[in-house]
Amino acid sequence: MVARPTITDLAKKAGVSVATVDRVLNGRLPVREDTAQRVVIAAEAIGYHATGLLKRRLSETPKRRFGFLLQKPDQFYQNLGNELATAAKSLRNVEAKPILEFMEELMPNVIAERLYTISRKVDALAVVAMDYPVVNEAVESIVASGKPVFTLLSNVTSPVCCGHFGADSRKCGRIAGWTISRLARHVGKIGILVGSHRYLNQELSEISFRTYMREHAPDFQLLEPIVNLDDTDIAYEAITKMEAENPDLVGIYVSGGGQEGLIKALRERDRGERLIAVCNELTPATKAALHDGVIDLTLGTPFAALSRRLVEVMAKATIGAEMPHLPPLMLPPEIHMSENI
Repeated sequence: MVARPTITDLAKKAGVSVATVDRVLNGRLPVREDTAQRVVIAAEAIGYHATGLLKRRLSETPKRRFGFLLQKPDQFYQNLGNELATAAKSLRNVEAKPILEFMEELMPNVIAERLYTISRKVDALAVVAMDYPVVNEAVESIVASGKPVFTLLSNVTSPVCCGHFGADSRKCGRIAGWTISRLARHVGKIGILVGSHRYLNQELSEISFRTYMREHAPDFQLLEPIVNLDDTDIAYEAITKMEAENPDLVGIYVSGGGQEGLIKALRERDRGERLIAVCNELTPATKAALHDGVIDLTLGTPFAALSRRLVEVMAKATIGAEMPHLPPLMLPPEIHMSENI
């Protein structure tokens, strides 16, 4: 009597491990489509008894876990997280489970450790992070393990990162330059705040702002940027000091966070002409400030469109045969002013 082929025989015929065959049989963990197909073909070739089950598994909607490692759980990141979760659950070709995590502490070593931790729970992940060597090392290690990593909002410099999704920072900076130079009543000084130079999107926004002003409004004097760590209190103190030391200040561009600090400082002004102010995102605070004429323009991240595009690529990355390496997807910012909110 000829012995019935075993799972070991099938693994050997397919050129994969027994664990991989078990994953295809039981649908416990994701297996790339070409590998699963190879297992089915091998099962048919050797007359494996569970070939029918393998075929059914292959035709089932794949289940995937998508990790999103975001920063402080403020209103901005809560809104982004909600959009990401909605987009993931709306996928049709994949049954996706979104796993959202927020980081209160943003030290590079902490970010790297959180990347390693969430990567063990998901099939693909996207992260908002500053560009540090230890963060890039974590990205490279996770990608080498077979799990795709994408960046969201701000890119990193690792060459193996699978793709980046964010607002077009170059357009953000140039729009801010156009706005302030056109609305300012006369030439003067312009203050600039950035959350951190390690956020590459903020760095590019600042560079693009300077480029626009150098090309089209060279008579304005741009002050050296102040790092506010995207913190409301630091932004408030920095702007208050900036105003006191520069009586000829005519405008402020906040290329990162800290908008509420900007708004608080501007609402407390009781002297001189108003400053032209541009910052990011439409929140309850910035919406009220736009309505009251405290700030002039906000540049919003297109959450819904970015989220849809990101989860679609994450789904393809966990189903396809190869690790993706995509060019950055940079969407135009949403422009908000008092007359369109």
